[in-house]
Amino acid sequence: MNDVVIIGGGQSGLCAARALNQHGIRPILLEAGAEPTGSWPGYYDSLTVFSPARYSGMPGRPFPGEPDGYPHRDEVVAYLRRYTETVDADLRTSTTVTAVESTSGGFLVRTTTGEEIPAAGVVAATGSFGNPHRPELPGQDGFTGQLLHVADYRNPKSHHGERVVVVGGGNSGVQVAYELAEVADVTLATRAPVNFLPQRRDGHDLHHWLVESGFDQLPPQWLVHYLGGPLVMDTGDYRAAIEGGRLRRRDMFTAFDGSHVVWPDGEREHADTVLFATGYRPDLGYLEPLGTLRDGLPPHTGGLSMTHPGLVYVGLEFQRSFASNTLRGAHRDAAHVAEALVAHVRDAPATAGVR
Repeated sequence: MNDVVIIGGGQSGLCAARALNQHGIRPILLEAGAEPTGSWPGYYDSLTVFSPARYSGMPGRPFPGEPDGYPHRDEVVAYLRRYTETVDADLRTSTTVTAVESTSGGFLVRTTTGEEIPAAGVVAATGSFGNPHRPELPGQDGFTGQLLHVADYRNPKSHHGERVVVVGGGNSGVQVAYELAEVADVTLATRAPVNFLPQRRDGHDLHHWLVESGFDQLPPQWLVHYLGGPLVMDTGDYRAAIEGGRLRRRDMFTAFDGSHVVWPDGEREHADTVLFATGYRPDLGYLEPLGTLRDGLPPHTGGLSMTHPGLVYVGLEFQRSFASNTLRGAHRDAAHVAEALVAHVRDAPATAGVR
């Protein structure tokens, strides 16, 4: 039996592997993609990291480039490729996990390649990009336009001259709507006015203040109560676009009707494309055989499963803090769960025959 199998080879899985290395464990690291770069290659073309490079590095390797610059998606992909050099793991790419089952000695991990891997402990580090949340609205099945999620979106070229409605008032929704407005007629549909947060304050990026104040590591329950809703980090361009009319915002439409959306006041408006920027849910379908998920969500305390000792998570949104599922924050959660997991694994040999 293997000590630990990590499912997901992106930033969270790599941080988990490095944290386990600190305790003398060399895990098996399973990545569905062709290389250990997680979901980053699948994001839209113009995506840049919200945190400057100086705050975007993981333990053992600072993020290269201008410290106050905002790394592009492709720079993050290159960084993660290099980061594998800091990790000692049995890395297996192009390996998708189909199921994790409970056994008398721990877990059995099944993959699409036909492997059955026994393990004393499992780290679920698959993030959420593979499970985009797509709301269901009246008339949606009969909508004759194009219906997309931001996970499907790459760039505005194919939407030139279209009438586009972007749904969602978070960072991705506002950024994509702003970009599309260069080539299309765009309305941003949100349930509440957009809540902007200045990217820079008193000469420093917001992340300087998050780190200096300790806000980055606050418990998520307090944070959600304080914020009251999603925030959009803005240098001023996004707010100006809405206030200046370049980008319209309306309260969320109530239904689809053929090629139209129906606004709350009853107005019907044609839309060529409706793009949902409505977030993601944890991509943990492979845990279904364990019976641990509740409406698709994993019951946990700070990343430690509440139902299965030896099962831990890294990379869940607000897992332990504001930064939990980010480049700058995943390593703290990884270190936390690794300590508990190592204790579990080292107790296992007496009862499970683990090496």
